[in-house]
Amino acid sequence: MGFWNDNKILVTGGAGFLGSFIVDKLIRERGVKSENISVPRSEDTDLRIWDNCLKVVEDIDIVIHLAAKVGGIGFNKKYPGKLFYNNAIMGIQLMEAARQQNVQKFVTIGTICAYPKFTPVPFKEENLWIGYPEETNAPYGIAKKVLLVQAQAYRSQYDFNAIYLLPVNLYGPGDNFDPQSSHVIPALIKKMVDAKLVGEDNVVVWGTGKASREFLYVEDAAEGILLATEKYNKPDPVNLGVGKEITIRELVNLIAELTGYNGKIVWDTTKPDGQPRRCLDTAKAEREFSFSAKTNLSFGLKKTIEWYMQSKFTAKTIL
Repeated sequence: MGFWNDNKILVTGGAGFLGSFIVDKLIRERGVKSENISVPRSEDTDLRIWDNCLKVVEDIDIVIHLAAKVGGIGFNKKYPGKLFYNNAIMGIQLMEAARQQNVQKFVTIGTICAYPKFTPVPFKEENLWIGYPEETNAPYGIAKKVLLVQAQAYRSQYDFNAIYLLPVNLYGPGDNFDPQSSHVIPALIKKMVDAKLVGEDNVVVWGTGKASREFLYVEDAAEGILLATEKYNKPDPVNLGVGKEITIRELVNLIAELTGYNGKIVWDTTKPDGQPRRCLDTAKAEREFSFSAKTNLSFGLKKTIEWYMQSKFTAKTIL
């Protein structure tokens, strides 16, 4: 608790999926006053503009940089240039502005997409540079990876306390369920819940189902980020995950079971699987700042499905 005291905290992306959980934990569990937390909104403060970056870090002690443009495989394939430029320019400018304003600590949230396509499993932080990322994720992954280089360079030259975290795929209540840009879990939940409600007898899923993924519940991710902010002050990147993988086929079957969808699953094998496997070595996070994920995948999926069902009911009620 003493770490936060009366520090002024900037949380970019603080109104978003992950950011809302971090802000809530800061207030509810860390005792931070809401007036000490700054959450710029993208529609009002475009961080691609240098002057806006300077403005948001004025009188700030701690920056937690979550703001990012993200999406699933289809979104990544359609907008690689935008994903690279927007994510790189926001992070580079914000970190430089924070350095110029003598911010005490800068926490950068990277991405699992930064790892090479054929990283040995489980992914260890020291293997981050052994190859090129999976092609559909590469522009986004490299844009975020650039910020690790920047953080380490700034620590070396300016003694700037910047840390870099690598969370695995997140999911949970409040996730993005837009079919044009959602990740795999919300996309599958939406497809199956909606198909069940309207009586469709099949759901189409991309790929072969053979690829594996690891998923971290959003509330666990928020806790890991705050623990690292409080306790970690080293240049090396740190994974945030659960250390367990599940194939997409197993995930599809689990979500079908939890949503009560009994229709046919159609695998569109003309679409890409993405990276073959993803599973993290999470030992460093536990060793360095005592983080380990608490939420079981089935339980987290149930909470996410409940949230989506409630949001659909609420939307229909309003209409």
